Amino acid sequence: MESTRPIRALMRGLDALTALNMRDGATVSEVAHEIRLPRTTVYRILETLCSAGYVFRDAGDDRYRLTILVRALSSGFDDDAWVGQIARPLIEELGRETVWPVSIATLLGTAMIVRETSSSPLAIERYSAGYRVPLLATATGRVYLSYCPAAQRETLIDILARSAKEEDRLARAARADLQRMLAEVKAQGYAAASRTRRLVEETGLSVPVMLGERILACLTVRYAASAVPLKTALERFLPRLKQCAAKISAAFVQQQAEAQQKSVPERAA
Repeated sequence: MESTRPIRALMRGLDALTALNMRDGATVSEVAHEIRLPRTTVYRILETLCSAGYVFRDAGDDRYRLTILVRALSSGFDDDAWVGQIARPLIEELGRETVWPVSIATLLGTAMIVRETSSSPLAIERYSAGYRVPLLATATGRVYLSYCPAAQRETLIDILARSAKEEDRLARAARADLQRMLAEVKAQGYAAASRTRRLVEETGLSVPVMLGERILACLTVRYAASAVPLKTALERFLPRLKQCAAKISAAFVQQQAEAQQKSVPERAA
């Protein structure tokens, strides 16, 4: 049987990304020389990557550079260990305390992806690992957008606004209103958002898991709005969420330090 032929356009796009990754920006001519393609072809490739949000053209020097979204291509590649070893037991413990389901999610492309979730008999809708959560409509996504770097936030919002599949009303709202909402989320340290799920209004309460100034993940508890008023949720759930997030962060730092020590050869006596 004849093997599947590679998609030439895709290969060329990956070659262009590789060339940009090797330097701090490049002109069309420089990329064309690097990957040995006509300048007009490379221009179309780079403009396509710009439309997708992975590359931008710097008006200051007319050079193309990678955006923060390129990092999302590696999301989920090497972080399974910390999710399973660190996050899972901690969110299971928190789930038993709150009774309602608790989940941890990380960014994947232009959505949040649930990595682990605690079991709960009160779950309105059961989320399994791999479930995608929209950025703009949920507490999880709003927390991530509030705490991620400004350049990444602007890129994500631009892509969502251009997406024909984005149904969130916030995608059509004024940018200033959205920025004010995200600034408020960061100032208060959490986000709360409600959605109707199976004819029941479900509220998500989410906090960031931080590593210094970098957001690692989002921790969220979901509950029925009719059963738990927001004021009660903030009193009962928010302190526990923050404590759990801090434990995950501390354990992650310790795990990384231990892994680094193991990777360094012992000095000869």
